[in-house]
Amino acid sequence: MARNVAILIFDDAEVLDFCGPFEVFSVTGRSDAEQPFRVYTVAEKRGPVLARNGLSVNPDYALAGCPRPDILIVPGGIGTRRAMKNPAILDWVKQRAGEVELLLSVCTGALVLAAAGLLDGQRATTHRLGMELLAETAPTATLCPAERFVDNGRIITSAGISAGIDMSLYVVSRLLGREKAEETAYYMEYDWRG
Repeated sequence: MARNVAILIFDDAEVLDFCGPFEVFSVTGRSDAEQPFRVYTVAEKRGPVLARNGLSVNPDYALAGCPRPDILIVPGGIGTRRAMKNPAILDWVKQRAGEVELLLSVCTGALVLAAAGLLDGQRATTHRLGMELLAETAPTATLCPAERFVDNGRIITSAGISAGIDMSLYVVSRLLGREKAEETAYYMEYDWRG
């Protein structure tokens, strides 16, 4: 059965932060006509979300009607500064964190996880320009600025922007095997060195 992959989006989310993982999970298994992941977007409310640089995105679901995810991805971008102070988003992420198989953040999406108290005592990374704010928001986290992504078991954080693709391929490898991740990277013509 396909795993549900929910990708949270919000105004000023960095486009590649959510589109890169969306592509990875959406095309995995394509060569075998499989669909191991059902990928969808979710936002606080229905209606267009204006991602970074004005890209208008129509989320599949609002928080209230979102199917239960097996994997939740929180992207970064300048919009995280608002999202990390938004009780509706924080409460939803925190509640889902207790239910999902994996909780992933890309770039400064780690700030949202930190604001929800989910990175306390964890190892974490984020965009190099967000490290200081992450240290302030999650003072008990061990920051790993040299890592492309950091796997804590259920919580995986990635560095900035394109690192979300590497993390997503790593997750495919972890869940379905390295060969499946390599097939996905090959299809995407992505130089993955996982």
